[in-house]
Amino acid sequence: MLLIIRAKIDSETREKIAEDLKGYIKIIVDVRRKILAAGGEKHVDGERLLLEDGSLQADLWGAGLDLETGEMDFDSLINLRPMHNRSREILDEEIRKKVATVIESLLKD
Repeated sequence: MLLIIRAKIDSETREKIAEDLKGYIKIIVDVRRKILAAGGEKHVDGERLLLEDGSLQADLWGAGLDLETGEMDFDSLINLRPMHNRSREILDEEIRKKVATVIESLLKD
């Protein structure tokens, strides 16, 4: 299940979007619009969904959330940007904070 999330979701919805990867959620955050796409098996699917919804590529960052531990990661192929981010990891601390804030406000309890 892949969804665009614009407002805090309930635990039942969170569990459904985590089913694809057995408790782990792939997430694409639009740091400008403060929304995200969550679920599915690939970050690129969430990225495409947000682009179709009006997001700009420069505002999209990939992350993940492990529901069992509550830990976030900031690792995705879509984060590779030769001019701005030379890693799958989000290297800029400010961007990481923005991504984490959106995830916490929309997905976490």
